[in-house]
Amino acid sequence: MDIRRKIEEKERSVLSPFAVKSFESRGREETEEQCTVRTVFQHDRDKILHSKSFRRLKHKTQVFLSPEGDHYRTRLTHTLEVSQIARTVARALDLNEDLTEAIALGHDLGHTPFGHAGERVLNGLVPDGFHHVRQSLRVVEKLEKDGHGLNLTYEVRDGILKHSKGIGPIDPGQPGALPLTLEGQVVRRCDILAYVNHDLDDALRGGVIAFEQVPREIISVLGATHGRRIDRMVRDMIECSMAVGGSEIRQSQEMEQAIIALRDWLYENVYRIRSVHDDFNKAARILRELYQHFVQNEERLIAYGGRRREGESMDVSTADFLAGMTDRYAMNLYHELFLPQPWKIF
Repeated sequence: MDIRRKIEEKERSVLSPFAVKSFESRGREETEEQCTVRTVFQHDRDKILHSKSFRRLKHKTQVFLSPEGDHYRTRLTHTLEVSQIARTVARALDLNEDLTEAIALGHDLGHTPFGHAGERVLNGLVPDGFHHVRQSLRVVEKLEKDGHGLNLTYEVRDGILKHSKGIGPIDPGQPGALPLTLEGQVVRRCDILAYVNHDLDDALRGGVIAFEQVPREIISVLGATHGRRIDRMVRDMIECSMAVGGSEIRQSQEMEQAIIALRDWLYENVYRIRSVHDDFNKAARILRELYQHFVQNEERLIAYGGRRREGESMDVSTADFLAGMTDRYAMNLYHELFLPQPWKIF
């Protein structure tokens, strides 16, 4: 029996008319034989899950660099939280849960070591700039599987490319800014739901802030505990989307304003404070010196596992290499190349 076709028929009967059915996918850039058990989106999910880039997320910083304790989020645990929240929303709205999960698992594959500090450094060094969104797409299209890429479907790649909001509005109102699929739009919103909540949680755990400092008007809308905040955010998104018949992904104005307010407050009171920023400066030093070293030494880049791709500059090849590093590997490599005497940089 062809299990995949059975699943596709089930999608036809149970998914929302606004959901993307796997048999309606725009397909892959390179044709490949379809699995008889998994749909194309299930196959994409598994490709991402088993990739080297996904495994490296476990040692990449979310906010805090080299924290003391095992309970702080990493880029991997953030990705898993986004996936779980997005799947809950997708299931409630009868959207394609497999597509949603694939986008969520792949959305941060291009993140640098040392969180957004690493991204800012590379953006200032690489001539054409660097952004983790474009790098995530580059990872799945060109870098994984020794340069062959993962050959993902169009819908997953679109969702990965358009997941990020930066510090602007969740919906910028610009043509082409939002993912083409509702599943991708769910991931875009669940990404910010996840990180404002768990970054607040980690900052409280680390003693960076006290709960009493968080503005009461934010807490009154979102809730006083991690679980309450997630529950309210998710319920609000589901209920507001259902209120328009499931044709759009929406949140109430009150909830969206509170989420943006919390994000902005975290930027001022967590991400940019001295105790966190000092570590970012140290990380920036590591990446700058490694970048300059490898840009000027192609042989050393190759010796340490990088590669120069035909038609691409050393700047691009070095950025690919550094962006793929984990925090731990970057620190160890920096020590090996520049610090012959033991010295704890963090």
